[in-house]
Amino acid sequence: MRKNSNTSGASADGLEEYLLNLTRRRFFGSVGTTLGAGLGGMALSQLFGREAGASPLRAPMRGPVLGADGAPAFTPAPNFSPKAKRVIYMHMEGAPSQLDLFDYKPQLQARFNEDLPDSIRNGQRITTMTSGQSRFPVAPTKFRFDKYENNEDGLWVSELMPNTGGIAKEICMINSMHTQAINHEPGITFFQTGTEQPGRPSFGSWMSYGLGSMNSNLPAFVVMITQGVGNMQALSARFWGSGFLPSEHQGCRLRSGRDPVLSLRDPDGVTREDRRRMLDLVDELNEEEFKESLDPEVRARIAQHEMAYRMQMSVPELTDFSDETAETLEMYGPDVHKPGSFAANCLLARRLAERDVRFIQLYMRGWDQHGNLPSELGAQAMAVDRAQAALVKDLKRRGLLDETLVLWAGEFGRTVYSQGALARDNYGRDHHPRCFSIWAAGGGIKPGVSWGKTDDYSYNIIENPVEVHDLHATLLHLLGVDHKKQVFRAQGRDFRLTDVKGELVRGIMA
Repeated sequence: MRKNSNTSGASADGLEEYLLNLTRRRFFGSVGTTLGAGLGGMALSQLFGREAGASPLRAPMRGPVLGADGAPAFTPAPNFSPKAKRVIYMHMEGAPSQLDLFDYKPQLQARFNEDLPDSIRNGQRITTMTSGQSRFPVAPTKFRFDKYENNEDGLWVSELMPNTGGIAKEICMINSMHTQAINHEPGITFFQTGTEQPGRPSFGSWMSYGLGSMNSNLPAFVVMITQGVGNMQALSARFWGSGFLPSEHQGCRLRSGRDPVLSLRDPDGVTREDRRRMLDLVDELNEEEFKESLDPEVRARIAQHEMAYRMQMSVPELTDFSDETAETLEMYGPDVHKPGSFAANCLLARRLAERDVRFIQLYMRGWDQHGNLPSELGAQAMAVDRAQAALVKDLKRRGLLDETLVLWAGEFGRTVYSQGALARDNYGRDHHPRCFSIWAAGGGIKPGVSWGKTDDYSYNIIENPVEVHDLHATLLHLLGVDHKKQVFRAQGRDFRLTDVKGELVRGIMA
């Protein structure tokens, strides 16, 4: 039995305790479930020439080893001293166009409507949405770019995001991001979980599992969603799911409106004392079930009930902005007063960071501009620019930025050629996984720098490529986690967020 690399207790001892805790009835009732357990296991043991239960379990166990009390022996802790305590991850669902926001290519203006050279495309796959086009006309951005002072030779940012340009000294712009996925569903899944295959734990769940919670009254992993203005892809709850990790590590979605968390408010006529008595009774029943099954998910259910009870007090206080100064509210912009807006969610993210929530995920939908890009992208950028810059500035002035990793990313980029009709002031762009731009700030990230370069068409990377697993490995490193050591055994193998890949991008670390 392979030990979890972060386990602080003795794996074999914990397993022996687990086996000793099995009752005679449970032992004979678990026929065939594990080697050496049940009547089928006894027969197999005889065939292999050993007594049933004489040695530690050989078959792979699902998840961490259990201790004598049935609780996981794994103790959440960093592998080494971290630079950051928490993450605020802003995911721009739909894939923003790097060509119109951050990857400045002024030479393309002279190549308007020219065919993309075959030497640039080089036979790379494209989606079915443009594969039938007879031409691939180059579509230069219609937006002006301005140069902002950073800690190098300046950062070029589109006129659509002047406030983001204003924090150029705080952010690290990565223009050489690339991914395997070419469509939204697998692309988002890959960015959130490290694989295109659905069902794996999300980044936030891995953090909750590996580092634990810092606030007993709020979940370790919180998710908020803002509706955009353009073509919006579906958002699945599995993007913040815990996969094969214990369910207590899944993200908790905060919603706008009267009930930020569903089923949290007591029904009319039910007092807090009534809820306490009800939970105590349910927990007693669950404890009895746990004694019978030793299923860690039962204990997870008890913990979730207790968390919900505490959140009845902590969530209303969290979502009440009445203690914020007029100056702070003005910094985030007028949309901060609209529940569910990106501005309101950015302010909530700062309040969650203050309360030591470990992983805060913001989704902004609507970045999928296959047509009519200039007007739709302009509206999207207006909805996020002021608020995301305010979030970084607000964290810094409160002394939180140094210990908070802020990430802004989509699932892939957009093509230099237009999808469909092309005009100077109107065009669309297809999916492009080969290169795109993201940015990060705080928490051990080198501020005021740019990393990586693309060719003249923002089509291929020519310097310092960064793959999704590399990004995950680097962020985990800044959180004090060795990405090769944080593993979880499921389905007969050890899994990790970076799978079998991932190299540290030391050039973006302070």
